[in-house]
Amino acid sequence: MADRYWVETLGCPKNEVDSDKLVGKLVADGLVAAERPEDADLVVVNTCAFIESARQESIDTVLELRDRAEGSRVVVTGCMAERYGDELADALPEADAVAGFGVPVTLGVKPAQSVPEFDLLNLPRPAAARPWAYVKIAEGCDRNCGFCAIPSFRGPQRSRTHESILAEVEALHASEVVLVAQDLASFGRDQGVGERTLHELVEQVADRVERVRLLYLYPSDLDDRLIDAILATGVPYFDLSLQHVSRPLMRRMRRWGDGERFLDRIDRIRTAEPDAVFRSNFIVGYPGETEEDHDRLLDFVEAAQLDWCGFFAWSPEDGTHAMTLDGRVEESVVHERLRECSERQDEITARRRDALIGETVEVLVDHVGVGRTHREAPEIDGVVHVRDDLAVGDLHQVDITDALGPDLYAGIAPDAAERT
Repeated sequence: MADRYWVETLGCPKNEVDSDKLVGKLVADGLVAAERPEDADLVVVNTCAFIESARQESIDTVLELRDRAEGSRVVVTGCMAERYGDELADALPEADAVAGFGVPVTLGVKPAQSVPEFDLLNLPRPAAARPWAYVKIAEGCDRNCGFCAIPSFRGPQRSRTHESILAEVEALHASEVVLVAQDLASFGRDQGVGERTLHELVEQVADRVERVRLLYLYPSDLDDRLIDAILATGVPYFDLSLQHVSRPLMRRMRRWGDGERFLDRIDRIRTAEPDAVFRSNFIVGYPGETEEDHDRLLDFVEAAQLDWCGFFAWSPEDGTHAMTLDGRVEESVVHERLRECSERQDEITARRRDALIGETVEVLVDHVGVGRTHREAPEIDGVVHVRDDLAVGDLHQVDITDALGPDLYAGIAPDAAERT
């Protein structure tokens, strides 16, 4: 009987792509999927190391799976494994092995010279199990943001070729493709072909799927050609990596822009496409953040009327510029600022969802009873609850009849949807 595997994925969509490619490698090596961790011979935990809470979740998950899968070999891979390596292996004896990016996890050890490492970025992967799929178009990052340690373990940006990306898109057989990377808008620059390539890639992917969506765009690189390419896909969804809006604090973050520039960019997009949707994330409590900085952020949140927004407390990361800065913000103050931002954004999101009641929208049905319009990215935004008889994987026109928080309802009541 073939060995069985279980892969547990933590962190961002880019990790999900890595896990899909690991699964493809495991299947090619003759392993078969287990129905639960307890039945697996090999348990792989694809970890996240972005902030402290993510690292703790990764460790807790390893310990939980070690208890559940007593007879299995547990291998830790992903960002924590790459960032901490031998240090993590020594601190986590519950894991049988720690394997960084591109290390054959079936071996559970750093490969000898006779066992070559593989290129995780360009590995083939199975067809999509859902009507949508993430596609990673580049790895690494060339920026030097003050709060981020990703370049230290993901390395410099390494873009894939158009041909390899398009081949993967076609092999996935997905209705919606979500392009992801650490620095999506800089795609192609490391290949010496300039910044024109992302908008061309978007056009090429849009020719092959019903929907193409982009996640994590650095605002300074959102030029008119890229905006036009996104609008032309029929999915006017803009996930902008803003992080803050106060000019002095942005400089301490080693970031471009400020609230005025961001609002101008958002307003110009909404003028071109009133149905455009915006998502962003902001760091609260970065060293040196003052009450005035915080007030600027609150004012921006109110003025921008973003559809979706996340707020996160600054996390001290070894080796980052932020660790050298003075002006640490007291934890109690950070929590209060987070509460104020989240409450204000929750009200905005609810109002924008309520405004869709009575509208006819097109949804892609992800699974029975649940779909998404162009306004909702998979897994991170709200959803549209639909009738159970709408075919999964197809696009349907539905009438929005109700809203509850981030979720919409089409022809069914909220209480009925909550029971499914």
